[in-house]
Amino acid sequence: MLKHLMRGALVATALVCVTGGLASAADITLRATANSNENDEDYDGLVVFKNYIENASNGTMTVDIFMGTQICATGEECLQGIADGTIDVYMSTSGGAAGLFPYLQVLDLPYLMDNDRVAEAVLGGPFTADLRNLALADSGGTMRLMTIGNTGGWRNFANTEHTIKTPADMAGLKMRTVPAELPQELVKALGAAPTPIAWPELFTSLQTGVVQGTANGITDIMNMKFPDAGLKYLTLDRHSYMAAFWWMSNDRFMNLTEVQRRIVVDAFYALQQATFASPKRKEIAAYEEFVADGGEIYVPTEEEKAAFRDAVQPVFEWFKGSMDGGDEIFETFTNAVEQAEATVNDQRTVELAQ
Repeated sequence: MLKHLMRGALVATALVCVTGGLASAADITLRATANSNENDEDYDGLVVFKNYIENASNGTMTVDIFMGTQICATGEECLQGIADGTIDVYMSTSGGAAGLFPYLQVLDLPYLMDNDRVAEAVLGGPFTADLRNLALADSGGTMRLMTIGNTGGWRNFANTEHTIKTPADMAGLKMRTVPAELPQELVKALGAAPTPIAWPELFTSLQTGVVQGTANGITDIMNMKFPDAGLKYLTLDRHSYMAAFWWMSNDRFMNLTEVQRRIVVDAFYALQQATFASPKRKEIAAYEEFVADGGEIYVPTEEEKAAFRDAVQPVFEWFKGSMDGGDEIFETFTNAVEQAEATVNDQRTVELAQ
């Protein structure tokens, strides 16, 4: 009996020490947010991020996740929160950050990356560090770009009217864009009429004919139930990769210990990989659901894809001419794509060797 009592006392003492220690040791709490919901790749990434940090720090660091507009409502407001330190981690799209960092739209330039493998090699390479340095300088050292992941796969043209096979099929269509300039220039180059519409208003705008089309990934299309608003024709032209820019307060990051900073950067790597993988899985069911709802999916031929590439050449000239340092950032990006393609081709050669 005495042995059992002593063993029980020792276990109880150990539990008190462990739980008490963890409760007092979790003295770093990171506030992380994304203006999306729990069905989104952003949430998948944040869950992985939180799990990694809390496990790798042995409970000395924790992450509080706030989805949607709980702590900030717009890209500008959330990025200001990063700059002044009231928010620790935030995910923006290129459009959401274009007002502060217009050159981030380089990743929206159409038809420069062909597939996930190349895109992931670009974003996992030195190009992200180049953008990080630019953003740090332009934000006065307050906003640190930690990594670039994915939020929804690839942008494809979808509309309520007819199948789009060539740029000629875009003529006259009223296409929804975000307020950023580059998507509007792209739509104009293809002969359509750009119409900036806020994301929450897009369903009604499609339903009432204010716009006839949009450029989104299939998971966003189905999550928002756009087929119910009349969106029936989807062309898998994959004109741009839906990049997700993950920001952190630079002061917050630099005030961590070296060990904590290493945990954070490794956690962002895990987050990036999770967001790369998530849309690949989710889009399978989304495409099936789109077709089941009466949707039509069209894959352009190589000749048709070439016609799209030719039509958008003015967009590249616009970007280089209208952005401060546009020529340089365009060259940096296209060089990164070329290097990534070479790396991927070398990897394929090894994988195909007998």
